[in-house]
Amino acid sequence: MHVVFLFVLWLILSIIQIVLSGSDIVETLLMDGLIIMVGLGGLYSFFGHLVFSDKVAQSIGWPQGNPFQYEVAMANLALGVLGIVSFWIHYYFWIATVIAFSVFMLGAAAIHIREMRKSKNFSQGNAGPVFFADIGMPLILIILLVIYIFRSPIYQ
Repeated sequence: MHVVFLFVLWLILSIIQIVLSGSDIVETLLMDGLIIMVGLGGLYSFFGHLVFSDKVAQSIGWPQGNPFQYEVAMANLALGVLGIVSFWIHYYFWIATVIAFSVFMLGAAAIHIREMRKSKNFSQGNAGPVFFADIGMPLILIILLVIYIFRSPIYQ
């Protein structure tokens, strides 16, 4: 359920920032999405897969003690760092961060789909909100990024 909390936090903080400062809607949503969904979400997932690996494995329907948990933790740490650094470095860094995040999340979604079809794994961590976030978040960030790029002076 952390993805739902982070999504709501992202929207609330972005709306507050847009209303109070009059900042650009697309740029604010994109930057806040990178920081919150990719950055904080990645760090949260890193911590979960590293420290609570057996509990996370159980929620996904994976066997406990699976060493791949630690590999997933490190991938999430890398994404988390990229998302947080997005606060300071923009444009091309944002493009690279959205690409890395999207490849990882859409790849994870494909694995979840395979697990649902092949193993009938409909565990909360495999077929619940995380699954929909694995598809929805990259798509939202890609759309925001494309709009941001086409409106950018660099593109003009």
